[in-house]
Amino acid sequence: MDRTAIIGMGRTGQAAARFLLQRGVACEGFDEAAVKLPADLTMAMHIGPLQADQLQGFSRLIVSPGIDWRHPALTTLRQAGMPMFGDLELFAEAYHGALIAITGTNGKTTTVSLISTMLDTLAGGIEAGGNIGVPMLDLLGDGDAKRTDPQRIVLELSSFQLERANPIHANWAALLNVQPDHADMHRDMQAYEAAKLRLFARQGEGDKAMLPLDARWRALADELRDRGVFVRRFGMAQTSEADAGVEPQHDGSWRLFWHHYDQAHSIASDELPAKGVHQHLNLAVAAQAAADFGVSASVIRQSLTSFRGLPHRLQSLGVVAGREWYNDSKATNPDAAAAALQSFHQVIWICGGLRKGLDISLLRDAVATHVEQMLVIGKDARPFTELAAAAGVPCRVAKTVEQAVKQASHAMNGVPVLLSPAAASQDQFSNYMERGDSFAAAVAALESA
Repeated sequence: MDRTAIIGMGRTGQAAARFLLQRGVACEGFDEAAVKLPADLTMAMHIGPLQADQLQGFSRLIVSPGIDWRHPALTTLRQAGMPMFGDLELFAEAYHGALIAITGTNGKTTTVSLISTMLDTLAGGIEAGGNIGVPMLDLLGDGDAKRTDPQRIVLELSSFQLERANPIHANWAALLNVQPDHADMHRDMQAYEAAKLRLFARQGEGDKAMLPLDARWRALADELRDRGVFVRRFGMAQTSEADAGVEPQHDGSWRLFWHHYDQAHSIASDELPAKGVHQHLNLAVAAQAAADFGVSASVIRQSLTSFRGLPHRLQSLGVVAGREWYNDSKATNPDAAAAALQSFHQVIWICGGLRKGLDISLLRDAVATHVEQMLVIGKDARPFTELAAAAGVPCRVAKTVEQAVKQASHAMNGVPVLLSPAAASQDQFSNYMERGDSFAAAVAALESA
């Protein structure tokens, strides 16, 4: 009898198990950490170090995104010819509706959330999942032929999910950016980029692809056009130069724009509650996706002008202790932090954490231009203090988020405070959300101090 082993029994692994069991497929779970399964999952569980020999009797392995694809046990089995996939493979085999897929290093969740909001106004609506919120397999029915799958689904896809599946067919696909971040979980930067680009491998006649305007993606755009894909480009440009993006104005402001057929629609930056050029580029991509699926310009405009951003993504915490506070804990790499810094004239910058080998010296110009003072958290402060010295910016080592907030609150002027760490959180926190929540709690505590 065919048996499937599921490696990693967090939310994604549990969704895969539920999906398979509902369809009568025998499966067992494996996790190196102690995991307690929900009551609806009755299956064998194996806790402890993953060993290749204990998996050899299975017909295939489903590997969760958080499990290193290069784990010695998985490498051994893959070399021996063991079929090995992620949850995206199961999803692609089962789903036959309209698929919108978004990948990139930064901005995926914002883009997917806004696409979901706008397309939900269409008949039949839309479901969102993948690397955001609901695991993608939980979006599908339980295998009962009487239950239909969603008419449309938008997925946020990580490089881990894309590399662990045969290329999927996305009707509308977007690459937001490729920047050094999770490259440490791949063989090298080239492998990381290649995983992202697998999103477009099966696109053909009638499909749409959205790519950055940068010259580095020109060859991919030409290749897709040769296959009959309608290629859209986005970026900082004039409305005549790109399908969607941000158009700089003479006064230093900008307008977000997208196209409905040949007609350009735009909104002034000061009408958008979400802050930052990088966020507005993501919003422009979402607007173009909505327009391509038939959402009216008035609905798109209303959605953009009411969207206040997502938690931990340049999220305003309001005015506390005489200054504005911004939670951008999701900025786990230098490129994301640079984009956040460039959204302000001057800020007090709270930064630091687990760098994962990323070069933060690339932030020097942004720091020199936009940072009044640096407050460094995390266990490895030296790279950040060296960055401050190179940029000529005053710097103090605060160590903890709470100490950084306290020190920032004592600054004499009303310059905004920005938590945008340019590093991962796992040296002090479980994840970036816990770090952002700690920052928000420390800011809130100032009101009662």
